[in-house]
Formats: sequence, C-alpha cells, structure tokens
Amino acid sequence: MLLYVVQSTGSSPGRQGFRMIVNAAGAMQGSIGGGIMEHKLVQLAHERLAQPAPQSSLHRQIHNKTASKDQSGMICSGEQTILLYPVRPADEAAVQRIINALELEQAGGLTLSPAGLAFELDQDLGQDYIFSQASEEDWLYQEKLGYKNQLHIIGGGHCALALSRLMRPLDFHIRLYEDRPELNTFLANNYAHKKAVVDSYSDLATLVPEGENQYVVVMTFGYRTDDVALRALLNKNLKFLGVLGSQKKIEKMLSDYRTEGISPEQLERLHAPVGLPIKSQTPEEIAISIAAQLIAVKNGL
Repeated sequence: MLLYVVQSTGSSPGRQGFRMIVNAAGAMQGSIGGGIMEHKLVQLAHERLAQPAPQSSLHRQIHNKTASKDQSGMICSGEQTILLYPVRPADEAAVQRIINALELEQAGGLTLSPAGLAFELDQDLGQDYIFSQASEEDWLYQEKLGYKNQLHIIGGGHCALALSRLMRPLDFHIRLYEDRPELNTFLANNYAHKKAVVDSYSDLATLVPEGENQYVVVMTFGYRTDDVALRALLNKNLKFLGVLGSQKKIEKMLSDYRTEGISPEQLERLHAPVGLPIKSQTPEEIAISIAAQLIAVKNGL
C-alpha cells in the first residue's frame, strides 16, 4: 500500500509529497509525518491489504483536537490529506520506468488517480505538485519526480566537499566545477552528482542554465577566480547566487562592482557573504550555514 500526502496546509507534519510504502508482512519505508496519525493509517493500510481487492481512498487529517471530525490525534495544527493506494500488478511497468528514470537522474511526471498509477518521462507539469478533487471517486494527484532543484558549486575545495556531503540527501542535484583537475578535494568529492573541469570560470556563462530551480554558490580558491565566476553569472536569472568570503573581501568586491556601474538590482540579488551569520569557522560549519540559507530560499523565507 502506498500512503501519499497529496495535500497539506499550515503546520502539518506531513508535507505535500511525503510518502511511505507498507506491505502485508509489516515492512515499511518512508513517512507521512509520524506520530499517532501515521500509526493509525499504517494500521488501516494493513487491514486493507488483508482484503481480497483493496481500493484506494483519501483521508483528511486535521491536527486539532477541537475539530468536529477527521481528527488526526495530533495538536500541531494544519491539515493534510493522505491517499491510500494499493499498488497493483498493472502498475509494475510504470514503477519500473520510475526506477529507471531515477537511476539515470532523469525527471518526469507521476500521476495517481482512481484509474491507476502512471509515469511520463520529461513531462512538464508546470509546478512540483498538483492535486484536485471533485469527489471521493474523482480526484487527481500529479508530482514532478526526480531532482527538483539544481545546485551548482563553483570551486572544489574543502568547503565545497563539506557542502556537497550535506546537500546530497536534500533533493538537490549537485554539479561541481573546478579549474584545477588534480585538486585532492575535488578528486575526493564523491557526493556531487556531476563534476566538470573548466578551462576558465568564465565558461560558466554557458555551462550554468537559468531558471527558478537553479542555485549557485561560488567558493573558488581566491578573489580573482571568484570575480571571474561572478561576472559570468551576475546577468543570469537564478533562484540563488551566493559567494563565500570574508566581510572585507565582499566589501571590496561590491565596491568595485558599483564603481564599474553594475546595477544595484543585480548586486541586491547576490548573497554575499553566503550563509547564515552563525560565526561558522570550519568547512563543516560553513557548509551548515550555507545549506540553511539555501533551504530558507527554497522554502520561500
């Protein structure tokens, strides 16, 4: 049984897109938010799996004990709607296409409906999640599967290694760029999905695509190469552009750019220095400060 959060509002512990799988033997993987709500829906899934022909169903859960119905048993506020979907033999081909696409780091569109489960490679849904419901028997859930966000790390040093390690499980496809192919930390970075050696960081003007899911962090080995990278990227429409450096270095860089006539609008979009101000010192602490800022921007904060 597939348990899927198809809709969520407020402070719901299970966000849209959370899912888990439960089988008749009791094994499970994933989460729809935890707590007593998850426990009782897992129990319901087990009961359904014991039936000869289990059907799919939607379950509204309100996280407020004053609600007149659909109480989840939790008090964190918010709501979520969970789909219980019995995976059928007819779904096997679509499931295998999903597995193949994810292994090849390809994206596509998942569709769940009373008619079944479907997957279309490279399907552009226009947004990450879509849910509509006309009745208990008439509903549609669609989701973009695959990496929703691209993180481009410019420079392959110690901080890049730590940031790659931290961001790997966070639904970012990581691309690492370095102009020193023999750099030990670049060679040791097995967390980036793709690594590219560039002749010059000016090549980033063509290598890094634009878009609302494109995040870039510049952290090369010095001021000059940071400057080359930023000049290649400042005109791009990116969700996030940040540069690592001391406050003194950043002040000089921004002062030079203002003197050259680079527009205030371009500079205001630059996160400089990148990362939340937590007085981080080690590469691991720096990576945490940057990761937190990336997540905040991704989540609209």
